[in-house]
Amino acid sequence: MDLFSPSWAALRTAVAELSDEDFAQPSGCAGWLVRDLVCHLVIDAQDVLITLVTPADAEPTRNALTYWDVAETPPTGDDPLDALIVRLAAAYEEPWLLKFHLDDVGSAAGRAAELADPGLRVSTRDQVLTAADYLAAYVLEWTLHHLDLIAHLPDAAEVPAQGLARSREMLEKIAGAAFPASFSDEDALLVGTGRRAPTDAEKAELGELAARLPFVLG
Repeated sequence: MDLFSPSWAALRTAVAELSDEDFAQPSGCAGWLVRDLVCHLVIDAQDVLITLVTPADAEPTRNALTYWDVAETPPTGDDPLDALIVRLAAAYEEPWLLKFHLDDVGSAAGRAAELADPGLRVSTRDQVLTAADYLAAYVLEWTLHHLDLIAHLPDAAEVPAQGLARSREMLEKIAGAAFPASFSDEDALLVGTGRRAPTDAEKAELGELAARLPFVLG
């Protein structure tokens, strides 16, 4: 939970520093430009706000790791909800409007997270989690999307090392297997979630784990 705020702040800062031209570049999400990804982050911030004010009386059904559903096929960008994001992003017309909306809603989500009672039970996606587990799960979300944001923007702000390390740890627990020590945290996340294909050398190092890739989180 303690990594939620710095991970989210770093991602929002990276967006704030983008040029207008950067918004038209491809992101690391199939079928999405950077502007589409930023629009998705606005929706994510809204989800955080909604979830933190949706208390539940039931016992938790998920935790920070089991929150994620794991698929075998990476998204293609053709899903109706993914296509909706593209239309919403286009409606903003000017990049500064997207920046403004993310800063506005994103700051509120960040404050709500800092004020949340870690033991509070919250409901989202027909699941019940503690606020601590919910926010911990989002460290992985922010980290992966920060990698998506800068995938084709070499001058953009890098992902915080602590977020990368924690996200790798989470992915390895979700996968039930460790990535080779020779893999950087970034490479483990990119290869592990199907954001890039492993090289032949990496496949050899991965061994049997290579046949199980990717772990597509949703």
